Amino acid sequence: MKNGPGGVAQLDYSYGIMSTFTQILYHIVFSTKNRTPSLRAPDRERLYRYIWGLLKNRNCHLHRIGAVEDHLHILTSLHPCQRLADLVRDIKANTSRWIKDERIFPDFNGWQDGYGAFTHSKPDREALINYINGQQEHHRRLSFGEELRELLNEAGIEFDERFLL
Repeated sequence: MKNGPGGVAQLDYSYGIMSTFTQILYHIVFSTKNRTPSLRAPDRERLYRYIWGLLKNRNCHLHRIGAVEDHLHILTSLHPCQRLADLVRDIKANTSRWIKDERIFPDFNGWQDGYGAFTHSKPDREALINYINGQQEHHRRLSFGEELRELLNEAGIEFDERFLL
């Protein structure tokens, strides 16, 4: 604090100012309501572009997005002003509305209520991109429920099976 004009105290911003720096990758996963296999491959690219636009408008950086018929993976860095829960809520709400307006996934009836979000650091980025790119192959041998259990266990997150699927 220092005295300004007329002896009024003012905050002194001339020293000790630091910017905000973050390097957190979020691996976000959520499924279609009731695991309905409605995300058809030919139209997924349009959905990816739409989500990329939503993230870009919120100053988030999309590293990779991928899906199979019943769920979606997003690898993104969040802008420090973004709250994860708000971002996921907005992605779900906006994509639900957009999918219905565009009629690109006729069997789509919404997204599940919850989501999984796992934090990672920059050294994990390439492995996560490869993981998301390999979803089609990955799900030839593993269901979404099995995959989600693995992700939760790897992250050390306790869960109740009744609320998993």
